[in-house]
Amino acid sequence: MMLPLTQTLQLIINPTRFLEDCAAKYGDPFTVRVLGINSPPVVFFSSPEAIAECFAVPAKELDFKKATHVFEPLFGSNSIVLQEGRSHNRQRQLLMPPFHGDRMKDYGQAICQITEEVTRTWTQGKTISMQQVMPDITLQIILQVVFGMSPGARYQKVKELLSSLLEDVTKPGYSTLFFFPPLQKDLGAWSPWGNYLKRREEIDKLIYAEIDERRLSNDASRTDILSLLMSARDENEEQMTDKELRDQLVSLLLLGYETTAAVLAWVFYLIHSHPLVKDKLMQELNTLGDTPNPETITQLPYLGAVCQETLRIHPIALICTPRMVKDTVEIAGQKFTSGTVLVPSIHLAHRRAETYPEPEKFKPERFLNQKFSPYEYLPFGGGYRGCIGAAFSMYELKLVVATILSRFQLELVDKRPVRPVRRGITIVPSGGVRMVVTKEMKKANNFVYL
Repeated sequence: MMLPLTQTLQLIINPTRFLEDCAAKYGDPFTVRVLGINSPPVVFFSSPEAIAECFAVPAKELDFKKATHVFEPLFGSNSIVLQEGRSHNRQRQLLMPPFHGDRMKDYGQAICQITEEVTRTWTQGKTISMQQVMPDITLQIILQVVFGMSPGARYQKVKELLSSLLEDVTKPGYSTLFFFPPLQKDLGAWSPWGNYLKRREEIDKLIYAEIDERRLSNDASRTDILSLLMSARDENEEQMTDKELRDQLVSLLLLGYETTAAVLAWVFYLIHSHPLVKDKLMQELNTLGDTPNPETITQLPYLGAVCQETLRIHPIALICTPRMVKDTVEIAGQKFTSGTVLVPSIHLAHRRAETYPEPEKFKPERFLNQKFSPYEYLPFGGGYRGCIGAAFSMYELKLVVATILSRFQLELVDKRPVRPVRRGITIVPSGGVRMVVTKEMKKANNFVYL
């Protein structure tokens, strides 16, 4: 068995290969030590039965904060990711409503308009890197739809600071800081950790200024997610504090910016490397006519299947929220004692040949012909710790893809297969998915937003 430090570095450098190699060598489940130098045993599961049992373990028997402590410097101590028990339930109750139901309809127009604005300069013959363009789209969607910020001086400053910081966080050397607490020493702005803290403080000042301004205006007509969170009250009629709001906004940003951008890059790569899929999808999009609205677009079955299959092969995250055992629990006939960390593996679950014949192949039809259980298909995690933004993310994926494909005909610059490479907390296609615009089919604003 490899040393804990070796395992941790392998997971950081090439997580998909590490998980696949361990599964091939040790079976399901397998145990490693990958949470830093003094790592407890970390057990990965991929069978639907084991994942279902893992999700069913009562929250009171698990410690989520100790298993997710590496995220605290990024998300903040009040983030829902780090909460447990009543605190987690309270935050989930406050956070869920803006991401579901009729609220979603308020966001469709903004998502399409932002996508059109970012791609407005695309013309025939122009070469684009999807890995560069998609983060611009998803960051602006978060700033406008989630933060509710309008383009202006503060918006531009936040956009610049966030994109710069997140670009660095995706680099292996920088992201390693969060896995090894001994490296988290503030030795001044010139030191790696000191530099991170300084940049985080600058961003926080702008976020708090936005919250203060919003509290003063008290505009009840606003429908952005920050405004809805500010007006939400828990069962005791209490609102979120400014610190809670800040930590939730940053968590939503970090979990929904680079991750969704990475999935979009995979969608465009997979569509354009599978001509039959592309033809079928374009036939479906052509049925929309010249005046589709976001709700009509998001109901298209094949578009949905394409996004679902992309998320099967390249899910938003490779694993569900880790959970540490407090005393003893039994999963798949095995007992796990105090301190053991249980991790349902989304990546491995989605590649089980028993569930998905020919799992390496991109076959959207899987999702037209069969419905999978939440323990077989779980691109956003599951159980009581599932991603609160799952529906929003899927909604966003469909609208961005449909908006771009309805306006432009694209081709891959390099037809050779890509490989998955790590970029921060996400897995992206190697080479950046460079594409060329071969035809501009529609001008911007052809969509009618109803």
